[in-house]
Amino acid sequence: MKRGDQQSKKDCWQNSTNKKFVMERKRIAIVGVGLIGGSMALQLNEKGLAAGIVGVESHPEHAARALEMGLVDEILPLDEAIAWAEVVILAIPVDKMVDMLAAVLDQVDQQIVFDAGSTKSELIRIADAHPKRGRFVASHPMWGTEYSGPQAAVKHAFENKAVVICNAADSDSDAIEWVKQLYRKIGMHLLEMDAVSHDLHAAYVSHISHITSFALANTVLEKEREDQAIFEMASAGFESTVRLAKSNSAMWVPIFMQNRDNVLDVLNEHITQLRKFKSCLEKENYEYLHELIENANKIRRILG
Repeated sequence: MKRGDQQSKKDCWQNSTNKKFVMERKRIAIVGVGLIGGSMALQLNEKGLAAGIVGVESHPEHAARALEMGLVDEILPLDEAIAWAEVVILAIPVDKMVDMLAAVLDQVDQQIVFDAGSTKSELIRIADAHPKRGRFVASHPMWGTEYSGPQAAVKHAFENKAVVICNAADSDSDAIEWVKQLYRKIGMHLLEMDAVSHDLHAAYVSHISHITSFALANTVLEKEREDQAIFEMASAGFESTVRLAKSNSAMWVPIFMQNRDNVLDVLNEHITQLRKFKSCLEKENYEYLHELIENANKIRRILG
């Protein structure tokens, strides 16, 4: 389906205030057709929420693959995609997002712009300084895998997951409502908080998990020189713990940079906890070791 063939349609349902909200299918440009952008395209296509999707992709192989998979109808330069689109989704590494946001908003008239980045404070600082701040919605769909590129896109990826909307009051009402309804339509439940709180909580529930996985993988690679032994003896527990170590550094280094203070805070606490376990073993204090593990078991109340 080519861009000129697409007609906007309307889809109606009830919003959170029980007033009928009319959600128009819109022309959507996805900047970065990788894991997140590609998975979003799959959901948008399946749910019939788009009147056409174009991609903006700097990686030629990713662009070709996205077209081959039918994730997008066309690949366009950024300025052409923005001019054509009614909605622009930013799904690129957070450092590139910060560099790009002001230039994107410069070209926006009534388009809605929203992001899917893992950090928010720096991005919102850029947006707040722009006269078209209202057209931007800061969001973080809480889903991802260790893989990257359009070939990593997953059907139904966002269903039954949380999405965080940050500083919603600073976005125009039509923009925030459309984005919220999009996320609801693809099966996500919404949380709202300010950007500072988001970055703090993300450090504790997401960013530290990746650092721990990277560090554990490096520990094993340093101490265990026999690749075959790792492969043959690795249990499911080990595999699940180091799964995140396969994540792309181009994505995660910028996240750690932008959320540096919060990540250092949680990392210091994590190191403190590791030292407690180390001390128990050094001093053969197995009673306290039991206490540490039993205290950790309390996480079942939250995670089941």
